[in-house]
Amino acid sequence: MSALDRSLRSRNRLLEVRNYDDHWCDAIERETAELAVAVAATRGQTAVKLAAMLSARGEASAFPSAQIMLDGWMENALLSEPATSVEDRYREILRDSRARDAAAGRTLDGPHLTDLQVIFAPKNMPARDASTGEQKALLIGLVLAHASLVAEMIGIRALFDELARLGAQVWMTGADPAAFADIVGSGEIFNVDAGKISRRV
Repeated sequence: MSALDRSLRSRNRLLEVRNYDDHWCDAIERETAELAVAVAATRGQTAVKLAAMLSARGEASAFPSAQIMLDGWMENALLSEPATSVEDRYREILRDSRARDAAAGRTLDGPHLTDLQVIFAPKNMPARDASTGEQKALLIGLVLAHASLVAEMIGIRALFDELARLGAQVWMTGADPAAFADIVGSGEIFNVDAGKISRRV
């Protein structure tokens, strides 16, 4: 994603020049298309895995279930087309949009504009139409499902290591003390019982 951001910025800077070089634009747009499709494909795979995790958690979770999907032409195209043809199409879009993008000062098409659509499953309605409380509950459920997915993919110890590298204070909660066995000695563990907090020794 950061490589795509750099590539888009390079293209935008080039388009600011009144008599920009078409060959330079072609080269940057080739790189941009490759990176954009890679981002869209990876994002699509992650969304599928996260949707499966949300479905698996289902009613077992205390938080409402959600259905998610990506709303972007590139992610949708990759479901049925080879990546190379999507790259070719995006390169054409970039080439044809140079004047428009130059006037706007930014690239007006690509995966950086893709939205995540979230459905509040219990009421089968878009999350944007849910109440503030329902939206907060959905967000917590999504964050927990994502954490579960990360732990499943890379292992819970790796998740703890990544969080430790942040150099920030991180709070994690769970009902199973065994899940936190790996951080004994490197973090503090508290028990909450009947509204009372005690430090676990």
